[in-house]
Amino acid sequence: MSPDGSPGTDPGTEPGTEPGTGHTIAWFHCFAGIAGDMALGSLIDAGADVDEVIGLLERLPFGGWSLDVEPVLRGGIAASRAVVTVQDHVVVRTYAHIVGLVEEARLPTRVAARALATFAALAEVEGGLHRRPVDQVHFHEVGGHDTIIDVVGTAAALELLGVDEVRASAVATGTGMVRAAHGMLPNPAPAVVGLLVGVPTWGRDLPVELTTPTGAALLAALSAGFGPMPAMEVRSQGFGAGTRELEELPNCTQVVIGSRVGGSASSWPMRWPPCSTPVPTTPGCPRW
Repeated sequence: MSPDGSPGTDPGTEPGTEPGTGHTIAWFHCFAGIAGDMALGSLIDAGADVDEVIGLLERLPFGGWSLDVEPVLRGGIAASRAVVTVQDHVVVRTYAHIVGLVEEARLPTRVAARALATFAALAEVEGGLHRRPVDQVHFHEVGGHDTIIDVVGTAAALELLGVDEVRASAVATGTGMVRAAHGMLPNPAPAVVGLLVGVPTWGRDLPVELTTPTGAALLAALSAGFGPMPAMEVRSQGFGAGTRELEELPNCTQVVIGSRVGGSASSWPMRWPPCSTPVPTTPGCPRW
């Protein structure tokens, strides 16, 4: 990144490396599902500098939040838990409002594009579920400061790690019911199911929300495909912790960062194209 924090000649180049040193992949292993804070925590655990992540987040035109990273154990595995604390508890924002916040922040191009793509995916699915045009979609839980920090922070961490391509495993979900702003909902939540259309998923017999709408949106918007870990020269790995400890399995998301080797690995075909360029931001014009 350039001195002002914007992308240089090659916005996908990892800080500290020269252009042309390889195509960097981040593969998310969602054996216990994925949430926004788990994605962010895993990337910080894998080496994204938390102070630089916070520096990019501070460009957002609102305050009243803080990001801390706690070292924890989940099922005996060392992990990082990203904890966002907010003072402003406004939780309802429109899609257009969130687009305006991200655009006003003047983030590096690929950070903004990835964040906007994630919120566009959420708006498209929420609009369908509530029979509203995209520009009239109101976000409840996913419109709060903590969710915006999780999404933009994840995009910033991907950029700091020089990630050119995102991929993921099949996605685990829970069962039962979960409480949301609209009351009790089936688990996985309707928004999660809508976002994961075309994505390989499977359910664990656990009454826990393993995959959240924010986590599903990150994968739906950013992943180029789904399947086993692609062929790569591994550079690092990280584990992002969920809030609670589970007896049945480590409650965390694993990410593996590496440089592609050989040809393209086989993967589940994606319904939507991966995010690699700036996306339309006009309300009502989702990227796909």
